[in-house]
Amino acid sequence: MIVGVPKEILDQEGRVAAIPETVREYVQMGFEVAVQSAAGEAALFGDDAYVNAGARVLRDPAELFRTSDMILKVKQPWRNAAAGCHEAELIREGTILIAFLHPAAPFNHEMVSMLAQRYVTAFSMDAIPRISRAQRMDALTSMSTISGYKAMLIAANRFPKFIPMTGTTLGTLKAATVLVVGAGVVGLQAIATAKRMGATVTAVDVRDEARKTAASLGAKIAGFEIPAELAAGPDGRSLALPEAWMEKERLLLEPLVQQADILILSALVPGEVAPVLVTTEMIDKMKPGSIIVDVSIDQGGNCDATELGGDTTRSGVLILGLWNIPGSMPVHGSWLYAQNVLHYVKNLFHQGLGAMDLEDEITRESLVTHQGRIVHRGTLKAMGLE
Repeated sequence: MIVGVPKEILDQEGRVAAIPETVREYVQMGFEVAVQSAAGEAALFGDDAYVNAGARVLRDPAELFRTSDMILKVKQPWRNAAAGCHEAELIREGTILIAFLHPAAPFNHEMVSMLAQRYVTAFSMDAIPRISRAQRMDALTSMSTISGYKAMLIAANRFPKFIPMTGTTLGTLKAATVLVVGAGVVGLQAIATAKRMGATVTAVDVRDEARKTAASLGAKIAGFEIPAELAAGPDGRSLALPEAWMEKERLLLEPLVQQADILILSALVPGEVAPVLVTTEMIDKMKPGSIIVDVSIDQGGNCDATELGGDTTRSGVLILGLWNIPGSMPVHGSWLYAQNVLHYVKNLFHQGLGAMDLEDEITRESLVTHQGRIVHRGTLKAMGLE
């Protein structure tokens, strides 16, 4: 089997799905590996490093897609302007694809349908179940660690005021107020980073355990009681709330959003469209100069005014919809992700090369398309096909 590793084409995406260290392991497993030229450049891995690890380097992405039996990517297939077509069209029919597909997000539905039509067996790294033996494959957690840290740095860089309380000869400038919505891995990293910067931090999460962890990092906690079985599943991850509870959460958030200088949005339901928690009406009541970083944009976003992959301003509030924040830290991002993918592939082929185990819980939950069909539950629900 030939493993193909293309160069990522999304704007400002510097990560790569395999590094020389993991290429050596694929070769030892019996795979042939082909890597597109300059695929690891932003992660500081030149073509020679891949050749020395046992890979072939190909310059033409179309040749790499055409000749590979399994494609390892970071982000979902996207339109390749240089090739004049969509990456999904470049993938040979019947190929295996492993990537962050975010298949439930509306802007990825067409891509998912294309993969199904081409009989691609596609697995999404953001749909791996949170069970103990999947920890080394949990790319969502790995990348969320980066996203939370960088989201706060990005916000601070664009914020037109000091973050910490700052004394001057003319008086004391107040510390910035940061509101973090969603105290999962992203939110907790954002809280820790904001606290290190000297901000006053408030966190909101419907899960009791998440609130306790956020409090341990020094955040003030805002929220309301909700039945535990509605807030989180057995693995501790968020569940999609019924609309009546969603409306209660939006009502709770409204005054907190008005008071915030910086708003980090990271409320996600794994495998489903992100809940809309911040509305344009709330933004219109925020202080001019405030910053919103919608980290949930990969799954549709928590704010209904976020521009996909870009920046927008409303009522003097800057709304950042960067969708590949981990791509801005390509060295550590690539090392973490490449290791996650390697362990995923080892589990997928634990019965031997050419013998995928599709009955395993990890692969079953992360399988998106197979044999011409869309099979991922969250995607079917989002597409209205369930």
